[in-house]
Amino acid sequence: MSTPSTALRAKQAPLKDTYKSSPSSALVTLTSSGTLDASSITCKLDTGRQISDAQQKIAGLHQKAGGEGPEISGELCSGDMLLEALVACAGVTLKAVSTALDIPIKEGTVRAEGDLDFKGTMGVDRNAPVGFTAIRLGFDLKLREGVEVAEEKIEKLGKLTER
Repeated sequence: MSTPSTALRAKQAPLKDTYKSSPSSALVTLTSSGTLDASSITCKLDTGRQISDAQQKIAGLHQKAGGEGPEISGELCSGDMLLEALVACAGVTLKAVSTALDIPIKEGTVRAEGDLDFKGTMGVDRNAPVGFTAIRLGFDLKLREGVEVAEEKIEKLGKLTER
């Protein structure tokens, strides 16, 4: 009879072997994005259909750690959830600051990317970090047509959003 521990080890063993023989196969970049519009101080997260239909979000193993993936299990990697939270927080903050500064954002996109090395997560390489090795956050904004905003004001928007 298989125990949960034995089943997990059996599922992860081939992944660990692959990461040992091909270290670059353990590297992955997770992404998340959200959209901004002129109607409210909100950030709409872009999610897959299974996730948007779910009654709740359940954190589970990433496929690189032996998870089934959200389209099969309905479970999300906590790294994906972390990036979603970052996108949401940054998007709402940017919208609030732009409103306070009278910068009329017509629409925009917020993107976050995070690099992971599953050799660390899976204990294959003790020198590899566990968790994100880098996170990048970017904005692509369009202002309302016919409105000029000084470059200094846009720079201030960026600085205040990052605070």
